[in-house]
Amino acid sequence: MAATTPPGPGPDEPRPDEPRQDEPRQKQPSVEGIPAWQRLLRMSRPRATRANAFAALLAIGLGFAIATQVQQTNNSGLDQLREDELVRILDDVSQEQDRLTTDTRALEITRDRLLSGADTSAEALKAAQERADTLGILTGTSPAKGPGIVITITDPDNKVTGARLLDALQELRDAGAEAVQINDVRVVADTWFDDVDGGIEVSGRRISAPYTIRAIGDSATMASAMDIPGGVTESIRRDGANSTTRQSETVEITALHSVEEARYARPVPARSN
Repeated sequence: MAATTPPGPGPDEPRPDEPRQDEPRQKQPSVEGIPAWQRLLRMSRPRATRANAFAALLAIGLGFAIATQVQQTNNSGLDQLREDELVRILDDVSQEQDRLTTDTRALEITRDRLLSGADTSAEALKAAQERADTLGILTGTSPAKGPGIVITITDPDNKVTGARLLDALQELRDAGAEAVQINDVRVVADTWFDDVDGGIEVSGRRISAPYTIRAIGDSATMASAMDIPGGVTESIRRDGANSTTRQSETVEITALHSVEEARYARPVPARSN
């Protein structure tokens, strides 16, 4: 029996794959109908990619690291000190302020006496002598005595270096030491240290342990400066040596420094009015 083919659509009937004329056609999106600013907005809209996610994680990590570093920096100051250490620092500052106030009053009294005209010659001579005595102490050409401390460093294994003695000297100067002597060497502004076999050279003169440092100044302030955590005393003990500090009402400094004549510097003559 022969197969028959179903009859196709008539000339007036639409084909199955063609839309009917009575059905509205769906509009396809067209770029031409979108305004320019909307197209720019779509193009600039961030897209979730691996690179963007990785960059965001890096930014968050960097911000956290910066905040942590700032916090550690803020906590590395006085916040880390104990209450007794803060009280000691406050006492040192108060004592230094009182000393400066006393010196200021003494200078003001001397100035007023010189300006008053009463016994000007005697006052000027007295002021000049006091100035000369002060310069003699500062330059190391005059002996000195007064309250201060005596530091004794025992070093049986020769572990203490010149740099360590220099650290001690700088701490003493910061604490207000006015005159310093190490063993039999007077310390002045141009004193230098060097390491040699079995000892240390101080301005060309060799000294050996035990090292004795005599310093004149406020004894409590200088003793506190030596014993601060991580300071000179603790560093000397880490070197394998031992350091003791003794406060005294009278410390005598007898070593003198010989002043050499300047080779190049010359004083400037005072200008006449």
